[in-house]
Amino acid sequence: MPIRSILIANRGEIAIRIARAAADLGLRAVTLASADDADALHARAGDDCRRLEGTGPAAYLDQAAAIAAAKAAGCDAIHPGYGFLSENAGFAAMCAEAGIVFIGPSSEILSRLGDKSAARALAAELDVPLLPGLSGGASQDAVRAFVEAHGPTMIKAVAGGGGRGMRAVEAPGQVADAYARCAS
Repeated sequence: MPIRSILIANRGEIAIRIARAAADLGLRAVTLASADDADALHARAGDDCRRLEGTGPAAYLDQAAAIAAAKAAGCDAIHPGYGFLSENAGFAAMCAEAGIVFIGPSSEILSRLGDKSAARALAAELDVPLLPGLSGGASQDAVRAFVEAHGPTMIKAVAGGGGRGMRAVEAPGQVADAYARCAS
């Protein structure tokens, strides 16, 4: 099925860039705008704009609203940009179920690579060079032993994202506090 019209499920600069790229490709672009973004430049960057209920980032995270907007606007595909819904395996699956192309990885790939332990295991399976590290769910004692053996390192929460749940550890004595912060 050829794509002729896309819904841009994002805002700001990224939505503007996607709208420009769509225009360059001869595609109709539909933007989204929350109530507080109604006068934002990205709301005018496409060929049409659909209003979202609510304000702020929460409005752009409403998966059902994005799909409903795409259907109402006659879009063949949804481009999530980055952030917001771009790495959401459930949203990619919802798009597929609705017969809308998700411009990005499949829900299966997003699920597998969204799990840091599974992604690391896949990389190892494919012989991708990896830095020394521990598998997900490592105990505080295992992390301390790792720091003792390898020196300064980063502790990363298995479920964290966007830099949240990351702490630098310079010495074994810092592990307890960093581990607790990452776990929270």
